Amino acid sequence: MSEKRDYYEVLGVGKDSSPDEIKKAYRKKAMEFHPDKNPGDSVAEEKFKEANEAYEILSDEEKKSRYDQYGHAGVDPSAGGYGGGGFSGGGFGGFEDIFGDIFSAFGGGGGFGGGRGGRRSNRGSDMKININLSFHEAVFGIEKKIKIKRNEECGSCGGSGAEKGSTSKTCDQCGGAGQVYVRQQTPFGTVQQVHTCDKCHGEGKIIDKPCPTCHGSGLESKERTISIKIPAGVYDGSILPLRGQGNAGPNHGSTGDLLVYISVREDPLFKRNDDDIYYELPITYAQAAMGDSIVVPTIDSKIKLKIPEGTQNGKVFRLKGKGVPNVNGRGRGDQFITIKVEVPRKLTREQRHALSEYAKVAGEDAHPEGKRFWSRVEAEEKESHPKKDA
Repeated sequence: MSEKRDYYEVLGVGKDSSPDEIKKAYRKKAMEFHPDKNPGDSVAEEKFKEANEAYEILSDEEKKSRYDQYGHAGVDPSAGGYGGGGFSGGGFGGFEDIFGDIFSAFGGGGGFGGGRGGRRSNRGSDMKININLSFHEAVFGIEKKIKIKRNEECGSCGGSGAEKGSTSKTCDQCGGAGQVYVRQQTPFGTVQQVHTCDKCHGEGKIIDKPCPTCHGSGLESKERTISIKIPAGVYDGSILPLRGQGNAGPNHGSTGDLLVYISVREDPLFKRNDDDIYYELPITYAQAAMGDSIVVPTIDSKIKLKIPEGTQNGKVFRLKGKGVPNVNGRGRGDQFITIKVEVPRKLTREQRHALSEYAKVAGEDAHPEGKRFWSRVEAEEKESHPKKDA
């Protein structure tokens, strides 16, 4: 059996982590190991796929429950375990895998009585493409047309692989099964093992006159323009699977998928955290002190924000429902506006005069906290150094 790391270990979270914590951990891993940020790094690509697989399971309540109870066997049907809520098939799926691993050491790949061998899978392979989106394209969604090259059934032979007017014949070595059975003595007794037929390579048929267009494969490469609908609210590092848009399979097999890897460019004004938007609003000291009404941008409009008199630096205002649309259609996030009071670096003569007049009018009350601070310092000095009697 292929060994897989614990999904919680992959994302660096605990079993008691909340869905939000799992989501944030996944996004961190996806951004760290994204192929676009690690070009040519096969290790990073594997970790990226590993993180996606872990998140697919742990973000689904039902799958997570099965995984917590049974481990990988509970969520991976190929492991022959508990994928459907009980033992698969006749109830020995997991044991079949265990014995299959033991017997493979003696040169075979089957199990008992025919095992799990057989004709090789004729499903087409998946394809992967990368799409770069602007911040607003990711927030509101967009439809893009792209060109791809993929394998499709050969137009000359209709996918049969045989030259037009000729036919294929059944393989005389495997009888069309695509596999042969071999009995072998092992320390566990006589074992019947299954091998892929080496004459027809698992196809079950032999073509005497291959198609000149596809050379007997039944497939040819074609360029297509397809339309991809990007849903609103997608994240950087998201993977959008397009079912049946990948490579066609041999022998009229099913078509693979097209996996769209999404990268999102940062915006100069807005910062995103999940479905919430963060924006810093610079204001003057006068606006903070006296209050004002300021037009501020949101991701889809402009609104007037009332700045109350005496607003302090760092004050945060919340605009409910002005964030990013949830990718699953669960409403929108919020926008948070943080006030940044700007202090002028250089003053004109008139500005300096005006501030001096303000300071005179304000007097000591201009800095009440400072006044209280120095009063405490003086009191402590008197306690530490009392005056000596004359």
